[in-house]
Amino acid sequence: MTKEWENKRDSFKVVDVRKLTGNFLPGLLNKAGQLEVGEGICVVQSFEPIPLYSAMADLGFEHLTEKASDSEYRVYFYRIEKKEAAFTGVGNMPLKPTAIINFKKIDNSLADIVVNFWNLTWGKETPAIDQKTKLLLSLSNGVGAGRYRQATRELVKAFALGVTVAELDELFSMFVWNGGVGTFASEIGPSSLFGAYELIKTLEEKGKTREEVMSELIENFGEKNPEVSMMPT
Repeated sequence: MTKEWENKRDSFKVVDVRKLTGNFLPGLLNKAGQLEVGEGICVVQSFEPIPLYSAMADLGFEHLTEKASDSEYRVYFYRIEKKEAAFTGVGNMPLKPTAIINFKKIDNSLADIVVNFWNLTWGKETPAIDQKTKLLLSLSNGVGAGRYRQATRELVKAFALGVTVAELDELFSMFVWNGGVGTFASEIGPSSLFGAYELIKTLEEKGKTREEVMSELIENFGEKNPEVSMMPT
């Protein structure tokens, strides 16, 4: 379906992120957030940047994607309304799947496969399993595999979607049951995952709102934390 603004796309400022290796998302969203309604931006990437679509939609952008070649996708974003995202630099969901950037260092086609697999798993508009439950399942899988970095990220995202302390209490009790007291004491207890869980409980006991707790979580267990970040330091 043709969009009314398509004939304006050649005037959009072009941002080529193909050679960027760090987490460029906050900077890109900051640039986009400064645009007015009726203005646009073109993002060039070596694979289709599907996770970026929802982050830009949170700011009020529509998009149009063109595949120029096997190693060049051009995505035109046009602002149809001004919206404020819940979390600065990431949209309405913290901790975007920035690790996808690492796959393009190996092969652009691999990155394209991975991002489409991610979309199949996490991007469905009407999933049979709700997103919060998926995150808790992924969190548990991460713990079982000893991937506490992944588990911490899923915990932060699950809390953003409304998971309660009571639910987390039961989940962590199951970790003790399934993994054993020794594993919990030596592996889970000292992890960033348990640190994030403790922070949530402590702040809620102090009467902090969910928004205030999320702000602390992102500050302490966001991309700046080397135990949580998926990007090389």
